Amino acid sequence: MFSGIVEEKGIIKKIVNKKNLIVISIEAKKVLKGIGIGDSISVDGVCLTMVKKKGRVVTFDVMKETMDKTTLGMRKVSDAVNLEGALRVNDRLGGHFVSGHIDCVGILQKRVSLENYEKYVVAIPKEFTRYLAPKCSVCIDGISLTLGEVQGNVFSVYIIPHTLKVTTLGVKKKGDKINIETDILAKYILFNRK
Repeated sequence: MFSGIVEEKGIIKKIVNKKNLIVISIEAKKVLKGIGIGDSISVDGVCLTMVKKKGRVVTFDVMKETMDKTTLGMRKVSDAVNLEGALRVNDRLGGHFVSGHIDCVGILQKRVSLENYEKYVVAIPKEFTRYLAPKCSVCIDGISLTLGEVQGNVFSVYIIPHTLKVTTLGVKKKGDKINIETDILAKYILFNRK
């Protein structure tokens, strides 16, 4: 489990393509404290298991299913990614409960930038819209955000300057694909409803 509060931006140092798998190595700093092989780290919102650690570089195996359902298969060497270590039982929960299991890939349709104001308008596949409601939580590339307006399969989020600075959201542009995890509580409450 994660909170959606990104600890740092990591840089992809190496990608090795294998059959039905990519091996991705990321340089990090903050998330490395107190973790070991087998621990989970959220990479752009995707829960991955660390399989190797050498100095400041951590390595993950990314399965075909994960590549097909997230943006990780589109990443390149030197791309920045959002990183968060898994929650500990005694941690503060600054964001919301995030599983790291991506529901879908959304598309940034519009970015409105004004002084101290940033609005992102995002479109997602229609089947995931039932989990969206104004003021509900949503996780974009591992970042806990609050939904603003929701119209059909399009929603908006507002981003503070700090979040733009310490995450990869600051470099996103119209047409970029982003990982979406809808609110876990809404998902389980509505799972059996029609």
